Amino acid sequence: MLLLLLLAPLFLRPPGAGGAQTPNATSEGCQIIHPPWEGGIRYRGLTRDQVKAINFLPVDYEIEYVCRGEREVVGPKVRKCLANGSWTDMDTPSRCVNRTPHSERRAVYIGALFPMSGGWPGGQACQPAVEMALEDVNSRRDILPDYELKLIHHDSKCDPGQATKYLYELLYNDPIKIILMPGCSSVSTLVAEAARMWNLIVLSYGSSSPALSNRQRFPTFFRTHPSATLHNPTRVKLFEKWGWKKIATIQQTTEVFTSTLDDLEERVKEAGIEITFRQSFFSDPAVPVKNLKRQDARIIVGLFYETEARKVFCEVYKERLFGKKYVWFLIGWYADNWFKIYDPSINCTVDEMTEAVEGHITTEIVMLNPANTRSISNMTSQEFVEKLTKRLKRHPEETGGFQEAPLAYDAIWALALALNKTSGGGGHSGVRLEDFNYNNQTITDQIYRAMNSSSFEGVSGHVVFDASGSRMAWTLIEQLQGGSYKKIGYYDSTKDDLSWSKTDKWIGGSPPADQTLVIKTFRFLSQKLFISVSVLSSLGIVLAVVCLSFNIYNSHVRYIQNSQPNLNNLTAVGCSLALAAVFPLGLDGYHIGRNQFPFVCQARLWLLGLGFSLGYGSMFTKIWWVHTVFTKKEEKKEWRKTLEPWKLYATVGLLVGMDVLTLAIWQIVDPLHRTIETFAKEEPKEDIDVSILPQLEHCSSRKMNTWLGIFYGYKGLLLLLGIFLAYETKSVSTEKINDHRAVGMAIYNVAVLCLITAPVTMILSSQQDAAFAFASLAIVFSSYITLVVLFVPKMRRLITRGEWQSEAQDTMKTGSSTNNNEEEKSRLLEKENRELEKIIAEKEERVSELRHQLQSRQQLRSRRHPPTPPDPSGGLPRGPAEPPDRLSCDGSRVHLLYK
Repeated sequence: MLLLLLLAPLFLRPPGAGGAQTPNATSEGCQIIHPPWEGGIRYRGLTRDQVKAINFLPVDYEIEYVCRGEREVVGPKVRKCLANGSWTDMDTPSRCVNRTPHSERRAVYIGALFPMSGGWPGGQACQPAVEMALEDVNSRRDILPDYELKLIHHDSKCDPGQATKYLYELLYNDPIKIILMPGCSSVSTLVAEAARMWNLIVLSYGSSSPALSNRQRFPTFFRTHPSATLHNPTRVKLFEKWGWKKIATIQQTTEVFTSTLDDLEERVKEAGIEITFRQSFFSDPAVPVKNLKRQDARIIVGLFYETEARKVFCEVYKERLFGKKYVWFLIGWYADNWFKIYDPSINCTVDEMTEAVEGHITTEIVMLNPANTRSISNMTSQEFVEKLTKRLKRHPEETGGFQEAPLAYDAIWALALALNKTSGGGGHSGVRLEDFNYNNQTITDQIYRAMNSSSFEGVSGHVVFDASGSRMAWTLIEQLQGGSYKKIGYYDSTKDDLSWSKTDKWIGGSPPADQTLVIKTFRFLSQKLFISVSVLSSLGIVLAVVCLSFNIYNSHVRYIQNSQPNLNNLTAVGCSLALAAVFPLGLDGYHIGRNQFPFVCQARLWLLGLGFSLGYGSMFTKIWWVHTVFTKKEEKKEWRKTLEPWKLYATVGLLVGMDVLTLAIWQIVDPLHRTIETFAKEEPKEDIDVSILPQLEHCSSRKMNTWLGIFYGYKGLLLLLGIFLAYETKSVSTEKINDHRAVGMAIYNVAVLCLITAPVTMILSSQQDAAFAFASLAIVFSSYITLVVLFVPKMRRLITRGEWQSEAQDTMKTGSSTNNNEEEKSRLLEKENRELEKIIAEKEERVSELRHQLQSRQQLRSRRHPPTPPDPSGGLPRGPAEPPDRLSCDGSRVHLLYK
């Protein structure tokens, strides 16, 4: 580039003219401005003649002020043409003044703590950058012309305990420090909290802890390093860009990361994003990483220092928590080759670490101005890097804090400009900085106001502080591609502006999903099983109709009449209802919609409940009556002679009524509805990022267990009682209910099947096929057995023996049935026994009277005649013949026996 120095004549600008003339703004660019007194302007790329021939310079054109001889420029040395037609910093004039000797300038001291080692050895590059800034500031005559900034520093080792010692020395040893400059967040927290007691401003170049933004706790704290929370708006923006709604986090348990994560949690909540899992660790990340794997975390934000990052990703490799399904978000201020550095605390190779970290995203505060424009120090960002690199003793990648060095450099410039404004530099009235002491709050307040209003272009970009004293800056977004970081975008949180380069690459070809795609599938009943059981139920209903028709048609036959046909009819109806319940038991979402499901649930309950009450209740009533009548005491045996049918029907009605009442209350108070049972996720055989979530529909209610307890308890007692009654009456024979033995056999089968099936189906409720098979087949088999046992023998008897006559015809017929003959003989024997018992009772009464008379006669004879001496032969005394004293019964004849 050609540089032409034009020295303007002295008469072009009168002395004491304050500054350059303000040009008129036009759409063509910026009007050429006049050089300062005793100085000139460099027009880049233009010759003397070209400058004379033009009146306007284009947008983004830069000019540089120069001075003659021993004079130096005071004010901006470089101005840039803006799009609005004005030059930058026109409110500050550029002047040429005589150079002041350094020996005449008063010293202003800065107390700094540089971490040369420890968790973050940022002082290795930041200290040289601060020294560069001090040289540049002190060489300027327009900034603090009467003062010289000097540095007093110590190595804090990023340790608060070590920093406490040096803070004491800085405060209690001369000279007085006008400002403190700590580095690490932990050290800055200590220094900033104590500094207000000494009326000191604290300016940090490397602290990112969000906790330091608390103005009540740290009222005099500023930092050129943005808060770590500045990463969070960028992260949220990226989450929204890629459509992620669920994220997970893992952090090292330190204040800076905890507060950062708390801020992130608030921001994602406002954006409608959920942090599903939050893991933390102190030194060993093995368990938290395993938890992330177990919880199926996909989008993971990691907050930890570089040394811990190597431990984390070694565990990530072991758990295979990387690849096309996962995205990691890390902090961007690690060294570029951090995952390749040898670390004896991990047992993973470089290749394994490289594989594990591939594709992760970093968000990093823009610490170096990406635009190659000149800063207030008249250096571009690239020139600063080159100059700093020459001062370092090691390679930049091996030097701690190299990325933060521009922030340290701009921190000195921010301090210098604030002190310059406070001291009255630039023509303003100010205070004497040398009058500052730790009790002078007035100067501190003025420095605070000046610092708070700072705004300038630094090598790190535009420097401005927010209300909490934190730096506002852009965020750089990078992605590790092929083992090296590639820039993929920038984000300006103040304007919500995302600049995207579209250079992001993904292992799977596109950004992964934030969670495994879960496909909900319902487990439906096997249709083959349903159809098979439905056919059996249909045939059973047909059999029940046939049995019912047979019973009604032959109700005039005496043999049928003696079996209580109306109760048998109720049994057939009950079996039909129970068999009909099989159909709604097999209906699910495969056949019906969600709205019809409650009706199907009620149909299951009512059909099965009423079917059981009618079918089993009628059989239970028969066996109950037989047991009641034939186990009565002797004085109530007359009850056997008569059987009132209405009592049987009333008993069945009572059982059915209890069920109806219970079911009605259940349906009204706590109706059955559709519920969903969810099972463990299943992985498909194909290598796709989906999982299957099986679900099963059930009929349930809020107090389902309570209702089942009442229902099953009542029915269970009824079944057990039925078994007992059937066993007790197995040897009883009666003509009033001639099929009670068949009823007992049916009760045995029904009770056993029900008592086994009910608990089994509850256990197998999650297995729809098995549960349906057990329940439906129990219903089918119990119904079949009941119908066959009760009705088939009657059909066989009537068909084989031809007993189709009515009761009147049957009495006129000479040959009666064997069962009727046996019953007639039984009645005759009972009658004859009753007559014999009556005769025996009369004879016993007569014998008792005769004994009483005999005893009276013997007593009278003994008083009249003395007793006869005993027979010498030893025999009994002789006397008159004794009356009869024993009665014997042989068959139907009675004899009196005498001794």
